[in-house]
Amino acid sequence: MREMGLKAQWIKPYTITTINSDFSEEYKNILNEQFNPDTPDAVWCSDITYIWTFEGFVYLTSVMDLYSRKIIAWVLSDTLEGKWLTEAVEKAKRTRHVTKPLIMHSDRGCQYTSTEYIAATEGMTRSYSKKAYPWDNACIESFHSLIKREWINRFKIKDYKHAYKLVFEYIETFYNTVRIHSHCNYESPNEHEKKYWKELRKLEIETV
Repeated sequence: MREMGLKAQWIKPYTITTINSDFSEEYKNILNEQFNPDTPDAVWCSDITYIWTFEGFVYLTSVMDLYSRKIIAWVLSDTLEGKWLTEAVEKAKRTRHVTKPLIMHSDRGCQYTSTEYIAATEGMTRSYSKKAYPWDNACIESFHSLIKREWINRFKIKDYKHAYKLVFEYIETFYNTVRIHSHCNYESPNEHEKKYWKELRKLEIETV
């Protein structure tokens, strides 16, 4: 192998998370790759990715606010059942105290076309990526690539508990709070949102 210039490489197991995609025309792409809303809680996006452990795959469901690229809710599960997506959406709604309609963008996986998801996103404008076109959901796809490349892939993950600890550490103590983003003017998502609300309050005081 040395003489032939070959190197052994171990590749982590792979699985599919977008199951039974619905390619019908019923699901419209409302967002249309407009990834830069002017305010927080104007557009959310969501996706599901897999994480391999020695005890089998676990699945990370994430919800992102596109204004700051902040992960506002996430759920780690050991199955791809739709109830975990519903839990993530409900968690996002509680965290953000959402009372006004907004756009919720996702792919066309069966979890995102289920009756449970439709009920959880009632009052929101649901937007769906074009069939087999992940670029329509590029921001959340990019985040799932980041968490694996920058953190998850550094470890041999034993089980669900170990995976949960790693996901928590990355999202809650680094990505949302410390990691800078060019989109956020080289601020963290938390800092970017705080700056928005501070400037809004200042503007409101000045106009009184």
